[in-house]
Amino acid sequence: MPKVQIIDPLEVRKPGFVEFQPIPVNQYQKTVKEEKENFTAEEFKAIYHDMVLIREFETMLNLIKTKGEYNGTPYNHPGPAHLSIGQESAAVGMAWTLGVDDFIFGSHRSHGEILAKGMSAIHKLDDQQLTGIMESFFDGVVYDVVKKDFTGSVKDLAKRFLVYGTLAEIFARKTGFNRGLGGSMHAFFTPFGVYPNNAIVGGSGDIAVGAALYKKVNRKPGLVVANIGDASMACGPVWEGITFAAMDQFRELWEGDMQGGLPVIINIMNNQYGMGGQTSGETMGYGIAARIGAGVNAEQMHAERVDGYNPLAVIDAYKRKRKIIDEKRGPVLLDVLTYRYSGHSPSDASSYRTKEEVEAWEAQDCIHSFGEEMVEAEVASQADLDKISDDIRKLVNEMFLKAIDDEVSPRMTNADVIGEMMFSNGSVDSFSEAEPDVLMSLDENPRVKKIANKERFAFDTEGKPFSKMKQFQLRDAIFEAVIDRFYKDASLVAYGEENRDWGGAFAVYGGLTEALPYHRLFNSPISEASIVGTSIGYAMCGGRVIPEIMYCDFLGRCGDEVFNQLPKWQAMSGNVLKMPVVLRVSVGSKYGAQHSQDWTSLVAHIPGIKVCFPVTPYDAKGLMNAALQGTDPVIFFESQRIYDIGEQFHKGGCPQGTTRYHLANPM
Repeated sequence: MPKVQIIDPLEVRKPGFVEFQPIPVNQYQKTVKEEKENFTAEEFKAIYHDMVLIREFETMLNLIKTKGEYNGTPYNHPGPAHLSIGQESAAVGMAWTLGVDDFIFGSHRSHGEILAKGMSAIHKLDDQQLTGIMESFFDGVVYDVVKKDFTGSVKDLAKRFLVYGTLAEIFARKTGFNRGLGGSMHAFFTPFGVYPNNAIVGGSGDIAVGAALYKKVNRKPGLVVANIGDASMACGPVWEGITFAAMDQFRELWEGDMQGGLPVIINIMNNQYGMGGQTSGETMGYGIAARIGAGVNAEQMHAERVDGYNPLAVIDAYKRKRKIIDEKRGPVLLDVLTYRYSGHSPSDASSYRTKEEVEAWEAQDCIHSFGEEMVEAEVASQADLDKISDDIRKLVNEMFLKAIDDEVSPRMTNADVIGEMMFSNGSVDSFSEAEPDVLMSLDENPRVKKIANKERFAFDTEGKPFSKMKQFQLRDAIFEAVIDRFYKDASLVAYGEENRDWGGAFAVYGGLTEALPYHRLFNSPISEASIVGTSIGYAMCGGRVIPEIMYCDFLGRCGDEVFNQLPKWQAMSGNVLKMPVVLRVSVGSKYGAQHSQDWTSLVAHIPGIKVCFPVTPYDAKGLMNAALQGTDPVIFFESQRIYDIGEQFHKGGCPQGTTRYHLANPM
């Protein structure tokens, strides 16, 4: 659509070939002994420690689910537990170089990633920073549990805090990191850069891209990692997220310091199974998942396969890929090869694979082999490794006992609290302290000037209607509310199909292209799942966003994002997160059966969403202003039949200043 990009038929019709570059596969082959110059003995021990911590933590969960006890203490956990036993080196390697400004998003199988990223943060933060985080989080509720009768170091206290907070969340206790409302598949801890894990396969594929967009647009440090499984590469949100992340416009049309790719790494935790389906040889066709990068962009997403059974190989990959991100050449695709010994869940008997296959991988166990290399390289003795394991077993057991104690870790007794947390009902003028990036002053805008001469009430003094062109229309009312917020909130972005240049398919955004740089108003791919999914990631990281779905009928293309992601994260986070997303949806009436459906009643039945459907300019402006002032997700329906109507009910007409309604909780 941009007029500056001419599509020349003489060029695009030339014969030629699409060429690909070789994609590296398991190229890193160094041992601990060979890396002694790059790591200290203490760092090697810390890597080993973090892997063992994950193994013991998940072994405890596995025993509870399969045996009903851990270390002789009985406990019944009815909730889910998707384990990653065997994948520890992949998780620790992924997290090792990351700081708290680097965000990770995960899947239903992400206990190990939470612990790995949490330990990475603990290794890097100083005592004062750690104490501040622990004391302030939920007013010290988690901190008070783990510090009682403890006399060790702050780092060790933080480790207790991490293990206990995660486990209490899995066990649905009020003292969990999300007040027990997220559970095993949704647990996270944002102060350490651990963002939501997602129970929907591939659910983080577009949400994480939105987080990277937030970092880019708001000039925030750090990168974003989307930890997704190999089987999720068949899921729409993953493909749409990758397509969104790889848009040419980031390099070709965005300007100044905004020019360049998104800071996101798509990290495939490739354990080679999707439940019981074997991705290589059965349910997929890529053979090696890194191959996917070759079809996305000219850089092939800088894709490579890494031996995730060697934590040093993953660490090396992340050091190299960070340079690419820092040079604004993202996105990056990493295919991290690993293997899970446990089934999809503890009830899975692994009938789809042989005992010999599992034993072959266990014989090359990542923790055991890394420990052997450490002893051989003389960076640790077997006694050192044994002490690490013993200390971890004691830690996990102690935190387990605290987490199952109903007095120390109370269960939720009032289920109504879930409903109370559905909405945050906040009022925020701006989510950014920065000066908004705009291309002209508001009073210079041609659309604003044109609207100033319109009649804000549809009828003259004799009751005769003004001409359509002279009336202040419903589309003008929406525009006024939107452009006003763009000049107040630097974090606000808007995107969807045909939002820029065209001015939106129904002319609501006419005048915004002249006013806003590309990074605040842009055209997205025709991929509704990523339009909504990225907006969720953008909002949960701290920005305000107006995504647009061109027709109500297209909500089916983003059903999971609208019905299963957008409404739930505020409550599932224990109100840690806010969700200031205003999703504009146009309702058709004359463009055929697949462009004329009104699904407003369906959306209105979804808990966690506020729904607006204005029918007058006065209402449209007031409701949009209210939606853009709030902190909750709003679906803002607009009928195509009435975009051009004037204000017919409020005799004073639609006010020129800020008029705002209060959006009450849906009944």
